[in-house]
Amino acid sequence: MCLYRFLASLTAAVALALCAPYEALPGERPDPFGAECRTSVDGSHVVAHCHNPYVAIDRVTLHIECERWWDLDTDGTPADAEPAMTVRLAGRCWKEVRAAWVSHRKV
Repeated sequence: MCLYRFLASLTAAVALALCAPYEALPGERPDPFGAECRTSVDGSHVVAHCHNPYVAIDRVTLHIECERWWDLDTDGTPADAEPAMTVRLAGRCWKEVRAAWVSHRKV
C-alpha cells in the first residue's frame, strides 16, 4: 500500500509540474520590459516623458481623450524608446482633457 501512495503522489506531482503555466516554472523569469512614463496635463496640452531603463526597445504611444463631445480624441505617433533613452510625447485637445495615457509595445 505504501508503494501505491508513493506512485500516486509522484504521478500527481509530475502532472502538476507539466501543467503549470510557463511563467510559473521556477527559475524562469521574463525579461524586464517597459519604459516608465510620466504624463502631465496643462490646460489643453499633454506631455509625456518616457524613460526606458531596459534592453528591449519599447514603442510608446500617447493617447488623449478630450472632455467635449465635439473635440477629437487622438492617438499620437508611436516613438521608439531605445535602451537608456528618454522620449517626449506631446498632444492636445481644443478645450479640456478628460484622460491621457501611454501604451507600450515590444518592437
